[in-house]
Amino acid sequence: MESERVEAAGPSAPMEMAVEGDDASEVEGAVEDDEESDIDGGGGEGDVGFVPGPLIPLKEQIEKDKDDESLRRWKEKLLGSLEGDLNDQMEPEVTFHSIGIISEGRAEVDTPLPVDENQNLLLFTLREGAQYRLKLAFIVRHNIVSGLAYSNMVWKGSLQVDQSRGMLGTFAPQKEPYVHTLDEETTPSGALARGIYKAKLKFEDDDRRCHLELNYSFEIKKR
Repeated sequence: MESERVEAAGPSAPMEMAVEGDDASEVEGAVEDDEESDIDGGGGEGDVGFVPGPLIPLKEQIEKDKDDESLRRWKEKLLGSLEGDLNDQMEPEVTFHSIGIISEGRAEVDTPLPVDENQNLLLFTLREGAQYRLKLAFIVRHNIVSGLAYSNMVWKGSLQVDQSRGMLGTFAPQKEPYVHTLDEETTPSGALARGIYKAKLKFEDDDRRCHLELNYSFEIKKR
């Protein structure tokens, strides 16, 4: 699965801030989707693309196929013991519980979500040229969320230096959180790359429902 990156020219080295989906085998129930979302800057009126079908409550979907033994067994395997907790709510609900950073030579740091909107969240501080991975934990409720995707925009001062977009996939509701570890990235190097950056991370699904919009900052230091 690949993320789409748009880099802005500027005095600093381009930031490697792509957030990419992990192998579906590491996230039980996730169905990887090859379609990329046009969130944050992609698409406009007149664009021709994928149009999601109407939402149907998951409870209704289950009851509709209850006489099909093979489908019933598949849904039981997919949903486990969740069926008794289903209601008639049509829209899926994705709740992000934490975002963390994993980097060799330092302890893993997890930040609980949500955070106060007025809080200046310094998500991480790393040395230039350091390798790291972002980790997300989230729960899906009520219905299947289709085409969960992200956009991540980064600024240094008033200049936008990076923009990336990518797809996480499609996820069924379950009681336990999904833990999604993203692909390894490397911080930029050089004197102009050091300093404080501001960023906005946003998650939307195929129906353009926004499930998380996180404003944060990070710092790149000299080796």
